[in-house]
Amino acid sequence: MGQFDWFSKIGATPQAVAVLNDQPILFTVLLIVLVVIGLQITLLWYIHHATMKPEQKKKKDKKGGAADKKKDGMRPSFSPGSPSRTERDVD
Repeated sequence: MGQFDWFSKIGATPQAVAVLNDQPILFTVLLIVLVVIGLQITLLWYIHHATMKPEQKKKKDKKGGAADKKKDGMRPSFSPGSPSRTERDVD
């Protein structure tokens, strides 16, 4: 009866349980790696959130409806083939 016999209840093969009972450091390393990956993801999300420009952040609507948004404040999209405003004004 080893300390990792409960793994067989969740579907581990007898060979996997035998390896974990023989080398329990593998389970410890797995847990450490998972925690470190979670911390890295959290750090990357924080860096992304903290370095966003104010105009990139979502603004909360007071009424919350999509129909309440005005199209006046939206910037026109840029298409590479169209002439810029200064080129049109020159003609």
